[in-house]
Amino acid sequence: MGFKICIIGCGGIATGYHGPSFVQYAATHPDTELAACCDVDEARAATFGQCFGFARQYTDFRAMLRAERPDAVCLMAPEHLTCELGCEVLRLGYPTLMEKPPGRTVEEIDRLIAAAEAGGAPVQVAFNRRYLPLLRDLVRRRDAVLRPEQVQHIRYDLTRVGRADPDFSTTAIHGIDAVRYLASADYARIRFHYQQLPALGATVANVFMDCAMTSGATAHLEFCPVAGVVVERAALHAHDHTFFAHIPIWDAFDAPGMLQHLVRGALVAQVSGGALSAGHGFEAGGFYAEDASFFDDLRRGRRPVCDLRSARQSVEVMQCMRERKDEYRQDG
Repeated sequence: MGFKICIIGCGGIATGYHGPSFVQYAATHPDTELAACCDVDEARAATFGQCFGFARQYTDFRAMLRAERPDAVCLMAPEHLTCELGCEVLRLGYPTLMEKPPGRTVEEIDRLIAAAEAGGAPVQVAFNRRYLPLLRDLVRRRDAVLRPEQVQHIRYDLTRVGRADPDFSTTAIHGIDAVRYLASADYARIRFHYQQLPALGATVANVFMDCAMTSGATAHLEFCPVAGVVVERAALHAHDHTFFAHIPIWDAFDAPGMLQHLVRGALVAQVSGGALSAGHGFEAGGFYAEDASFFDDLRRGRRPVCDLRSARQSVEVMQCMRERKDEYRQDG
């Protein structure tokens, strides 16, 4: 019996990254059926289907699910629609890969959790930084020489150009979640600092987070949405060990990325991101690995690791940033 995949939402992220990932997955798993795609824009759905080989196109996701009965649903909807659409799909019991953020607030992700538990559906949140080949290699190398509790400090910088968004927190969640992944720990406490830039927009600000992790590590995150370059860079420090990661974001400044490992001042490893993936943006950016991980988990009867409950704290911290909170504590 084949493995049927359907996608809801055929916009930019789906077209640029998930569509190519599905094609590559189907090429290496011949029983995979790219069954149907859905978008409220009929022409966009048709174009997506033709481009990536989806057999049928719909403008009504309910009709698509009734007709196709897929084994996996990929929800790539705009952020303001994710909760409502996700709850409906999950209550019907369909295993779902959900683009970030999985809800804009704690209330929304809690609704999604309740819907998933009511329908019994496995869910994976598409935090692609957790699947980036470069960051996965960093964690693999870290685990070869350190225990997670030996990590002392993590720094994460995320800068963009011209992003005077009304709500930049839905992009900042990438860095928020990536630090949890690199630390193998949650946030215990956070102090937020905001550099408001009202001349560029009422909600535009550089945001800085000073954090204590549950592992005992500290972390510092910087978000500068209207800087002069698109980069994400991470540094992880422990006794005698430092890792630097220049993370490949699209084809921007640091592409294809670089990972360095230093021990007591000596460079012991330097790996180009191009050596860890075939060079396609959907692979270097972690999209193929996250999609393949979800599909493989479903095939093997495993529950995805990056599920809604594990994503909840990242949403909680994102909401604190949006609401310009001064402080976050895990215990409330």
